[in-house]
Amino acid sequence: MFGNLDAGGVRRKYRAIEQASEWYAVSELCKAFKVSRSGYYAYLARKGASRDRDLKARIQALYTKYDGKYGYRQLQLFLFQEQGIWVNHKKVLRLMQELGIRSKIRRKYRCNYGSTVGGRVVENLLKRDFQANMPNRKWVTDVTQVRVADTWLYLSVVKDLFNNEIVAHHMDLRNDNQLVLRTFEKAFEKQKDMSGLIVHSDQGFQYTSYAYHDMLPKVGAQISMSRRGNCHDNASMESFFSHLKTEGLYLYDIRSVEEAQRRIETYIAFYNHSRPQRRLKKMTPVEYRRQFVA
Repeated sequence: MFGNLDAGGVRRKYRAIEQASEWYAVSELCKAFKVSRSGYYAYLARKGASRDRDLKARIQALYTKYDGKYGYRQLQLFLFQEQGIWVNHKKVLRLMQELGIRSKIRRKYRCNYGSTVGGRVVENLLKRDFQANMPNRKWVTDVTQVRVADTWLYLSVVKDLFNNEIVAHHMDLRNDNQLVLRTFEKAFEKQKDMSGLIVHSDQGFQYTSYAYHDMLPKVGAQISMSRRGNCHDNASMESFFSHLKTEGLYLYDIRSVEEAQRRIETYIAFYNHSRPQRRLKKMTPVEYRRQFVA
């Protein structure tokens, strides 16, 4: 009955079997459509190979777009974020291995220990609970340094634990109280209602200063501090600095402070607006916040 069907007709049968196989046994479907099981499974293999070729091209394009910085887990998120394709992370890893590509980054986690010089120290209110159920309830903050030739560039950052968004940042060639105070001035210009906010830091001299302790309570914020010498109490902030340096700085031959500043600004904008995160349901920090307030 079906002997004279062309190849297109056979493929239509295979597609019908594929759709019906969720409810019926493949062997019975093949009998009903008068095709061989071996032919049907060969069709699936060809189809899978074609899909893999397409996925490989997409993965290679994303890998190249981001300068080879990302491994299979982050590329999985970019596939979903930018192209609406959700693929099991193990398959992304397998296809990357077949392509012979891997992340250029070998992330090293380093603790930054703040040094207390006089001033005030308060208890740890955060207690390593890096989750928040709404914006402006828990912020973490810290200062890191970037070496450019014989010069140090200092970066102060405030991060909201609700969506990991960088709320404010400030850079300077001097690591002093004004570096931190200016960062919070920027943060408070954007966010008006600070009542109930906890701001967590280490015991660095800027955060134990009287100016810092006078400023935050005026806007209704509570101050929290890591235990002395325990960087894991502020692990979320350390994690961001690690991403910034490995993805945004270390891969490039930066020769001037101006270039370092430009790359930091670019990366923070990318991190907030374009870098999806698994914890944020595959959304970027800004997308997650906008969905919450919508």
